[in-house]
Amino acid sequence: MNKKPHSKLWLYFTGIIFATVFAVFILISAILFALFQLNLIQIDPRARHIPIVLLSLGSILLGTIIALFVGKIIVRPVQNMSDAFDELSRGNFSVKMPTDEGVAEIREMARHFNAMTYDLSHMETLRSDFVANVSHEFKTPIAAIEGYATLLQNPNLTQEKHNHYVEIILDNSRRLSHLSSNILTLSKLENQEMIVDNREFRLDEQIRRTILLLEGKWSAKNLEFDMDLPKQMYYGSEALLAQVWSNLLDNAIKHAPPGSVIHVNIQTADKELIVSIADHGEGMTEEVQKHIFEKFYQGDTSHRTEGNGLGLALVKRIVDLCGGKIEVNSSPGNGAAFAVTLPIILYSLP
Repeated sequence: MNKKPHSKLWLYFTGIIFATVFAVFILISAILFALFQLNLIQIDPRARHIPIVLLSLGSILLGTIIALFVGKIIVRPVQNMSDAFDELSRGNFSVKMPTDEGVAEIREMARHFNAMTYDLSHMETLRSDFVANVSHEFKTPIAAIEGYATLLQNPNLTQEKHNHYVEIILDNSRRLSHLSSNILTLSKLENQEMIVDNREFRLDEQIRRTILLLEGKWSAKNLEFDMDLPKQMYYGSEALLAQVWSNLLDNAIKHAPPGSVIHVNIQTADKELIVSIADHGEGMTEEVQKHIFEKFYQGDTSHRTEGNGLGLALVKRIVDLCGGKIEVNSSPGNGAAFAVTLPIILYSLP
């Protein structure tokens, strides 16, 4: 382990202080000497050295006191900050600086430093979790594809098992494709600050088309839709909002019990519209609701094979880019209702 070199900060400050005091000493000495020469100050010639000696001792004492004071007020916090940055550069994001210093500027600097380390620690945690989750999400379908592809090499395999294994491989291939697409889309949106492909379109028709595209899923569970979708023009990104409704409706279909009803409606308010999608599924606890929009989070592990935990994170990012907000109202056993509020920039009614 390399020993950290001793800081020369104290030496620099001490040198500056003593240089300043020495300059003052020379100036005052010159003034006293001039006064003596002009006989403006009367003193015994044998004692003329006494003021100079006293001035020298006073300068040394004053310089020492000032150096210690400045060191305590300024040098020590600066040295502490240097040590904190050194720890930070080594990856220690738990390092903190004291915020009780006497100088307001140093206290403010310490607060900013602590806020920075807090954000960095959370970013590092998110990065580690993201890498771990991506690795896991890719590893599972790849392992399944490899395993069932190996089984297909058995020459004595029945046609029924052969078809079953091929279907599993295809399902996992689609899962990988869907996962890759979501990761790329989310990565792109997280680095995007504005939407450039806005246009006017029928929002109600877009939602109806999305429901029809998911017919295979909801018809298999014998689900019905209770829709209140009045004609609604909207100015925004048609492609991005299509992903919002697709993810929310797919999520509702996934959690809705067979034979139940999914409610979809549009409401307009002052300069905004609200799209609500509600199911009668198992619902969510408050703890699950706190994390529901985080990447790769899946509160219901029973549906883990049906998704990858990126859908709602993608929805949240798109809604944020549109200048809107998304809320969820749910409790265990009472289903979940998602409400997307969007600002109305331009719309028209029939």
